[in-house]
Amino acid sequence: MPIVKRCIAECIGTFWLVFGGCGSAVLAAAYTADGSNIAESTAFPLGIGLVGVSLAFGLTVMTMAYAIGHISGCHLNPAVSFGLWAAKRFPGSDLLPYIVSQVVGAIVASGLLYLIASGQEGFALVGSNPLATNGFGAHSPGGYNLVSCLIAELVLTFMFLTIILGATDRRAPAGFAPIAIGLGLTLIHLISIPVTNTSVNPARSLGPAIFAGAELFSQVWLFWLAPIVGAVLAGLAYSAVFDESSIGERQVEETI
Repeated sequence: MPIVKRCIAECIGTFWLVFGGCGSAVLAAAYTADGSNIAESTAFPLGIGLVGVSLAFGLTVMTMAYAIGHISGCHLNPAVSFGLWAAKRFPGSDLLPYIVSQVVGAIVASGLLYLIASGQEGFALVGSNPLATNGFGAHSPGGYNLVSCLIAELVLTFMFLTIILGATDRRAPAGFAPIAIGLGLTLIHLISIPVTNTSVNPARSLGPAIFAGAELFSQVWLFWLAPIVGAVLAGLAYSAVFDESSIGERQVEETI
């Protein structure tokens, strides 16, 4: 598949991830029947809450994996691209065009989400996490400090890439990878929304932060550093320990 077509698929897929996942948090997580914010009124709450937002992120990845997985591999995430590269499953020459495409998709989705949200009377970019942004310290939903957020993002991205690499291994059951990956991302959100509002995806963090203001934008570096480091470590570990060409398996094959 030509690189241009693959990049278009990555842009569309990342758009859907950010628009669907962040959109669920901004538009649906705190909605009530009387139109007020759920923090101010709990009468007849209809908000989808933390569980709903977690499912929304997982469903966006699962649906796109089936839609474009056969076209671009459905990375939707610079950290995933780096992790697959580290695992020797993705060429380094394609890293930059993939990441640019993912970032563009995330920015377009965030801009449209801001446009829709601003159509509600009283909407403003206030609070610790406007537009479902990621943050630490004062911008962590649970008030977690930088070190806690760094560890959470690094470990969870490591596990996310381990799930991706294992589910897409040619020895794994065919056709089930999107389900495992989607549920994996859902679980990651269930764990870490209170900590960082869950990133594990640099493009997903950058898009909303561009529209949320300088203070939140200044924290985006953490959500590039930790996920990419975690993903690269996972890629190296999986390649060294579990890959078919690992030293241990080669020795067994040579013995046979």
